[in-house]
Amino acid sequence: MGLMDYLKGQFLEIIQWTDDSRDTLSWRFPDEDKEIKRGAQLIVRESQVAQFVYLGQFGDTFGPGKHDLITDNIPILSTLKGWKYGFESPFKADVYFVNTRLFTGNKWGTSNPIMMRDQDFGIVRVRAFGTFDFKVSDPKMFLKEVAGSDHHFRLDEFSDTMRSRIVSVFSDALATAKVPVLDLATRYSELGDALLPLINPITTAKYGIEIASFILENASVPPEVEQAIDKRSSMSAIGNLNEYVKFQMAQGMAQGGTGPAGAAAEIAMGFGMAQQMMAQGVFSPAAMPPPIPGSIPPSLPTAAADILTPAQVAQTLGVSEADVLASIEAGDLKGKKIGSQYRVTKAALEEFLAK
Repeated sequence: MGLMDYLKGQFLEIIQWTDDSRDTLSWRFPDEDKEIKRGAQLIVRESQVAQFVYLGQFGDTFGPGKHDLITDNIPILSTLKGWKYGFESPFKADVYFVNTRLFTGNKWGTSNPIMMRDQDFGIVRVRAFGTFDFKVSDPKMFLKEVAGSDHHFRLDEFSDTMRSRIVSVFSDALATAKVPVLDLATRYSELGDALLPLINPITTAKYGIEIASFILENASVPPEVEQAIDKRSSMSAIGNLNEYVKFQMAQGMAQGGTGPAGAAAEIAMGFGMAQQMMAQGVFSPAAMPPPIPGSIPPSLPTAAADILTPAQVAQTLGVSEADVLASIEAGDLKGKKIGSQYRVTKAALEEFLAK
């Protein structure tokens, strides 16, 4: 072997990466302890970026195309190397190729529930998972913060590295957006699009990646919150409880006063007659029979016949006790809390029915 052949074997003349793996994010060109000579060819294919690193410092970045490595093409590296009169002698540097194509269908998910403050339910715990598509937008930041000096950084390593970071970014974006739990559980596709403008500035600045699409496939809350959501949904389906009761009364009258709805109508009419008789002095509460023992707490000064429990109101109106309690808590039906139990006066029920 001649001297020229020997010298030729010591220098790198062509630097390129032919990627056929489809799962490689970054790849360090294996220099085999050879030096890069002046005029060497750097070939960068579509969806690739070549990044020079010299002694741990980022040098020049090259996009797709064929590049001659001469002084004019590597100004940053020339400065780092300290060439005063241009690039003449061979040198050694690491060359990283970064894949900039779109990587789709990457999974993310919360290993532990996210604590979030909700305007309807207070502080709740939320679990969520889904998929996202991404691409590398800043090769230097990506190599620095994600891939590091790994000579062959693959997609499976990225998933392990980024899963917790994506969840953290999702949690911050969710808190910033102040999305109600009700929307979180029912508007998955819209939510993903809404969170993208909040997620991307963080992922780009911190990790050098851009999220092309962020998909929330499922969000779950604790069982007690699910029950509250179901209860609210059922109340929305019923609509205004006052109107619902009036409808029940009308139905009862149409059926000849039978059943709970008919009873509700009869009670309402009875209340009206009683009020009229009291106004005319026909009878007074003092003339009413004594209350049934045990039917009313002793601390109540009102006669037992004037006080109803939520269960009695529900039976009278032909609705569930939960609906009555919800109406009381919403302030539609006035109720007084005695200890841990609600009590409703006939007057309050009359006022409710008269609305």
